[in-house]
Formats: sequence, structure tokens, C-alpha cells
Amino acid sequence: MEIFTLLETLEDLLEGSRNLPFTSKAIVNKEEMLDLIKEIRIKMPDELKQAKWIKEERQRILVEAQKEAEGVVKEAENRIIAMIDEHEITRKAYDQKAEIIETANEMSREISKGTKDYADSLLENTENVLNETLGKLETNINEALKLMEISLEDTIKTIQTSRKELK
Repeated sequence: MEIFTLLETLEDLLEGSRNLPFTSKAIVNKEEMLDLIKEIRIKMPDELKQAKWIKEERQRILVEAQKEAEGVVKEAENRIIAMIDEHEITRKAYDQKAEIIETANEMSREISKGTKDYADSLLENTENVLNETLGKLETNINEALKLMEISLEDTIKTIQTSRKELK
């Protein structure tokens, strides 16, 4: 996955940077860091596109299942109309119609539930990947910010010590 490669590049950039004198803090190229972060942002929409596709596919499957159920119901209605001429056949046809409609409705519910479960599973997996990536990115950024903050604090302490020695 390209995002993880970019994050590893970000880590390598941090690890390969020069240290500030008298500290363990590093100097990093701001442009390179910003370029990498921008590249990560560009790559993230691919996962979002996949989630959108999953949602659209779920909707398509639901519509298809509904059409199939309607077709089954229409077929049942057509059979009933053809049998209306004879009373006994008509009674049986009404019974069969109800059974077919119930079966079609049950099939529709099962297809709909299966589709929703499948889409939810895919969306959950996508959400987990995105949350994990975001967490790693936040951790890396926070670590970089902490390093910069500590470096500045050490520099201020050095300046304060130097000023005290001058007095």
C-alpha cells in the first residue's frame, strides 16, 4: 500500500536528518516533509473511492433484488389472472399467490440483509485501515513536533545559561 511506503519514507527522512549541536534533536527539510504529507493526502482518497464503490455496489444489489422480487410478484399475479375462470383453480391460485409473494418478500429480505452485511463488513474493514493509517500519521507528526519542541527548549536553556555566564 502506497501510504505505508510514504510513511516509511517520512520515518527514513526523520532518522536520516542531521542533529542539532548539543542536542539529540534533528533538523529536517521542511519542504520534503510537507511534500510527503501532501503525497499521503493524495493517496488516501483511493481508499475512500473504494468505500464509495462498495456503497454504490450495495445500492445496485438492493435495486436488483427489488426488481427480481417485483418480477416474481408480477409473475404470480399473471398466473392468478389466467386461472380465474375456474373457481377451485382460482382459490388455489390465491393461496399460491400469497405463498409466492411471501417467498419473494422473504428472499428480498434475505438478499437485502446479506448485501447490507457484506457492505458493512467492507466498510468496517476500510474504516479500520483508515483509522490505523491516521493513527500512525498522527503519531509520526506528534513525534516530530515533540522533537522540535524539545530542541527549541534546549536551545533556549543554552542561551539562558550563556547569558547568566556573561553577567
